[in-house]
Amino acid sequence: MTQVEHPRHQLCEELSHPVRFSLVAAIAGTEESEFKVVREHLQVSDSVLSRQASALEAAGLIGIRKGFVGKRPRTWFSLTPAGREKWERHLAALTAIAQGG
Repeated sequence: MTQVEHPRHQLCEELSHPVRFSLVAAIAGTEESEFKVVREHLQVSDSVLSRQASALEAAGLIGIRKGFVGKRPRTWFSLTPAGREKWERHLAALTAIAQGG
């Protein structure tokens, strides 16, 4: 009898932090999300969001684009293809675990 691998082995370590998880959840349904909108939605400070976004970018899960709207600097977040794949696998693993997997 072969034993099936427990779904927890499919969890993405980079998404274990609550703010990183929430950040990816917030941008997963969008093409791109502005820093200010995400910060207000997550109810975190600029520094917390910046630090966690940088960690996700270093892991290859999100892209960070900087630019201007008029003369004002802006920052946008988007999921990378690898980030989207890891996000979907992470959610599937959480669902399997919650269902007694």
